[in-house]
Amino acid sequence: MKQLTKAEEQVMQILWDIKKGFVKDILDKMDMPKPAYNTVSTIIRILEKKGFVSYTAYGKTHEYYPLIEKNHYRSFYLKSMMSSYFGGSFERLVSFFAKDNDMDIHEMEELLKNVQNDIKELDTKNKTNE
Repeated sequence: MKQLTKAEEQVMQILWDIKKGFVKDILDKMDMPKPAYNTVSTIIRILEKKGFVSYTAYGKTHEYYPLIEKNHYRSFYLKSMMSSYFGGSFERLVSFFAKDNDMDIHEMEELLKNVQNDIKELDTKNKTNE
């Protein structure tokens, strides 16, 4: 999987949100100043070549939909960022965010509790799939 540019990610965020749509639907969801129709159309075609979107054709019109789930891309992106900036260390990543956001002990305990709950959910899910 390839990392998305800012423009590609903006279009994907909209597609993930609306589930499927035409270029005009994507444009309608964009903030002002809106890019040109052709610009969005070009970005969609790039996303199609990268394997992120596909479409259903209605004559000359295409209705686009995501092929990659938002959570799947988010996981890829975070792992890539963690590898590039934190030497692949989850502890360094969490430590950075804790320091950068001036987290107090209560917030850190909440974070730890959430991570532990997520791990339990994954373990349960993995055991069910076995």
